[in-house]
Amino acid sequence: MTDEKKEETITIKTSALWKFGTFVFAILFFLSIFGAFNGNGKVIKEIIPSDNAPSVSGNLKVEIEANDPVLGNPNAEISIVEFSDFQCPFCERVYSGALTDFKNSDYFKNDQVNLIYKQFPLTSIHPYAQKAAEASLCANDQGKFWEYHDMLFANQQTLDETSLKTYASQLGLDSATFDACLDGDEKASEVSKESQQGIKAGGQGTPYFVVINNKNKKTQAVSGAVPFSEFESAINSLL
Repeated sequence: MTDEKKEETITIKTSALWKFGTFVFAILFFLSIFGAFNGNGKVIKEIIPSDNAPSVSGNLKVEIEANDPVLGNPNAEISIVEFSDFQCPFCERVYSGALTDFKNSDYFKNDQVNLIYKQFPLTSIHPYAQKAAEASLCANDQGKFWEYHDMLFANQQTLDETSLKTYASQLGLDSATFDACLDGDEKASEVSKESQQGIKAGGQGTPYFVVINNKNKKTQAVSGAVPFSEFESAINSLL
């Protein structure tokens, strides 16, 4: 009788352990699909697009620097600061959707709002994103950031280093200078710095945007591959 009770107790504990192990595996599997940990233990992910993605208002800390690529009037009242990843499919969706609408908007045409691009490659799930980010900054040194930016999103499925150099050549960049910049990892530290800026500004994935009033520094965050109407609402709240 005693042996039977012992055996029953062991069976129950083993079953409980198996259930716990299954639960842990499920959580890890979920994270492996939708995100990955960065060096600070934060979960970094692609943000799944949603037409109802929440905006966060307040005074988010956004560092805008002289070497940041700016599309539009540098002295615009409002800036949309984009933290993005060239290999992220949702970032491409914003590029071909909301940001195309933005460039066709009166806000952009009337010099009220500009776009500032920041690097935020999710390297643990996008193996080509880091070098693509560096390559875009090498192109920026030669005054062709936005042309190169568009080239990368148009060729998102082909971002190996050989292709990155080919795109530079196709845009008429000095190949020797570009190749030396890319091969020498000259922009690696800048990419890392901007990624940390994104995290400090509240970014937990890509694409992530902070809309900022450059006069009073009030901000509103927009996350995910949302339609331009989301940006329009954020802009109007800050004007």
